[in-house]
Amino acid sequence: MDERELIAKVRAGDGAAERALYDAHVDRVYRLAYRLAGDDELAREFTQDTFVRAFERLGTFRGEAKLSTWLHAIATSVVLNGLRKVKRFRQRETDLDEAASTSAGGRAAEPDLKRRLAQAIDSLADGYRMVFVMHDVEGYTHEEIGATLGIETGTSKAQLSRARAKLRDALADFAGEWIS
Repeated sequence: MDERELIAKVRAGDGAAERALYDAHVDRVYRLAYRLAGDDELAREFTQDTFVRAFERLGTFRGEAKLSTWLHAIATSVVLNGLRKVKRFRQRETDLDEAASTSAGGRAAEPDLKRRLAQAIDSLADGYRMVFVMHDVEGYTHEEIGATLGIETGTSKAQLSRARAKLRDALADFAGEWIS
């Protein structure tokens, strides 16, 4: 059964078709939500919210873009709105190790690259982070990113370039460790 038939069945109220559509897209929507949110629990919540919203609005899907692109546009909106709600709480949270090293007065040992990379990605402006994650992590083309986020292809390319530059700056101190 192709995707158009599946969509028609979902619109007609077929629960099995709804489950099949969900199963076909849930992993990629979750990965996108996780990459953008950086938190498993939030990503699961955002994924659920994305599908609730998508099934409510499936009647408005015109088929001009791929269903996956449409779903990812919804996911992006859900994640951005959700992150705005929790952002102030996240800014106030402090890891116990970080709090201890702050009071110690000296420079703490460098955290591992994976953690620093995640922090650097999280600190990017929303637009930069979205484009970086969608392109470099999830493998979307700039055209797909443009369609999903409602931006021009050139804007997507520029934001990716700026995001990469900011990440290079944020992780510059690690570069010396690998150069002999």
